[in-house]
Amino acid sequence: MGTMAKARIVKIGNSHGIRIPKLLLEQVGLGTDVEVEARGRELVVRSAHHARAGWDEQFRVMAERGDDRLLDAETPSLTQWDETEWQW
Repeated sequence: MGTMAKARIVKIGNSHGIRIPKLLLEQVGLGTDVEVEARGRELVVRSAHHARAGWDEQFRVMAERGDDRLLDAETPSLTQWDETEWQW
């Protein structure tokens, strides 16, 4: 089993919190953003999943394959109304 430490639940405004020892944070690699889940009678704390994690790499791969071009790049043909009546 891993490292274990006792902590006390403290009141923080209308909420409650615990102080997590630095050794435990370093051991599991938790940063500042975490997700907390109630699982039965346990609280599970894990690093927060970032919705856009890995997007930079995926965009780079798309560009290499040429998959990053607009599908509707061509301007649709304008109607007579578009050409004469419409004003920006």
